[in-house]
Amino acid sequence: MKSLHLLFRLFFFAFLVTFSAHAQKLSGKATYISKTKMELGNWGARMSEAQKKQVANRLKNRLEKTYELTFNTTESSFKEEEKIDAISGATDSWGAYFTRGDHYKNISSNKLVQSQEFYGKRFLIKDTLYKIDWSISTESKKIGNYTCYKAKAFVPYNELNWYNFSWSDLRSTENKQGNDEENLIIVEAWYTPQIPMAQGPAEFWGLPGLILEVSAQNTTLLCTEVALTKESKLQIDTPDNGTEITKTAYTSTIREKMVEMRNNRMGRRRGR
Repeated sequence: MKSLHLLFRLFFFAFLVTFSAHAQKLSGKATYISKTKMELGNWGARMSEAQKKQVANRLKNRLEKTYELTFNTTESSFKEEEKIDAISGATDSWGAYFTRGDHYKNISSNKLVQSQEFYGKRFLIKDTLYKIDWSISTESKKIGNYTCYKAKAFVPYNELNWYNFSWSDLRSTENKQGNDEENLIIVEAWYTPQIPMAQGPAEFWGLPGLILEVSAQNTTLLCTEVALTKESKLQIDTPDNGTEITKTAYTSTIREKMVEMRNNRMGRRRGR
């Protein structure tokens, strides 16, 4: 088995060397859809199927999203397409507080830039990219017209969710009382060496081909369309508006604000 994996890796190395000059001239855009499974926990156990369906329809904009990845060999920009709430006719502003903002990465300089907004204040997160330690297998499947190969990795929960907050996460953090043990998430990706770029959607990168599908926790990102061009200088937008801050500092800032909001709300209730 070890010899098979070694031959597989050597094959890809030779493949990438052959196509490296070709890849340098390529850039493109890819459309991804994300689908998140709804988890209702104990609350859901008390709901009827009709009620669950109603909740799923109401949360559809948060459970199903569309993104566009613009990329070349070194840079990529990952942006969500804004949707109108089907019921209220407004954009989902509350959900935007706890979702990924415009995301830029430069895999050559190991640079991350991401814009986030929280209650009217804009933040510009600048940090280093987390390097994912992928384990590549020989398992393959077709995604559209591309042959893809499977890879797996274990990634710390905080690296995938540093911008995402909930009241349950806040309580969990407070109950840990200094226990910093890492919670590792299994990530499964499918990449195609037919597009020999180490790019991918969101935080995912570092494989010998563009990542066309990736699953982590209860969310899957699937590429539905790829448009390649020979314009190596395709414009890649970098977020540039907001207070500069690191991922760790941003997480601390938002958690402190949420604690303040919770305490103010509890104080008002006691005052009644």
